[in-house]
Amino acid sequence: MQDPSPLPSRGDHAGASDAIRMQILATEHWSLLATRSMTWNEMFSRAGMFITTLSAAVVALALVAQATDFGDNFRVFALFILPIVLLLGIGTFIRLGDAREEDVTLVAGMNRLRHAYLEMAPELAPYFVTSHHDDMAGIMQTYGDRPEIRPSRILASTPALVGIIDGVLAGFLAALVAVALGASLMMYVTTGIVATLCSIAVIATVPFRDIARVRREYRARFPG
Repeated sequence: MQDPSPLPSRGDHAGASDAIRMQILATEHWSLLATRSMTWNEMFSRAGMFITTLSAAVVALALVAQATDFGDNFRVFALFILPIVLLLGIGTFIRLGDAREEDVTLVAGMNRLRHAYLEMAPELAPYFVTSHHDDMAGIMQTYGDRPEIRPSRILASTPALVGIIDGVLAGFLAALVAVALGASLMMYVTTGIVATLCSIAVIATVPFRDIARVRREYRARFPG
C-alpha cells in the first residue's frame, strides 16, 4: 500500500497564494492597458473625424464661393454649415478632455498595481522606469513628465489644438454675422479677431479648471 501524498507545507501555501495574487494583478494590469489603448484610439478617431469634417466644409465653401462670387448665397451657406462644424468641434473638445481625465485614472490604477508588485518583490524596484505611487507626481512620472504640469504640454495636446480651431471657427462665424448685418470692413475684421481671442480664452480655462478639480478631489492611496 502506497503512502499518502504529503500535505503541502506552509511555504507551499504562501507560494501558491503569491502566484494567484500575481496572476490577478497581471490580469487587471492588462485590462487597464487595453482600456487605455481604447481610450487613446477614441481620442484620435474623434479628432480625425472633426478634422475631416472641417476639411470637407472648407472645400465645400471654396466651391460655393467660386460659384457665387462670395455673394449672399455663399454667406447663407457658410452660416448654415459652419455652426454644425463648430458644434462638432466643441463636442470633440469636451470628449477629448473627458478621455484625458479617464486616462489619468487608468494610469493611477496601473501605478497602484506596480506598488503591489513591489510589495511582493521589492528587489525589482530599480528596474521600474514608471512610478509605483499613485499621487500626482507619480502619475506624471509614468507619463514621462516632471511632477508639475507644464503649460507647454497642455498647449501641444490634441484637446488644445482642437480648442484653438474651435476658437478660430467661432471668430469666423462672428465675422460672417457682422457682414450679414452690413458692418464695414474694419468692423467685421475686428469682430472676428475679438471673437476668436475671447473664444480661445474661454476654451483655455476648461483644461486648467479640470486639472484643478482633479487635484482637489483626487485622493492617493500610495503617495510617494
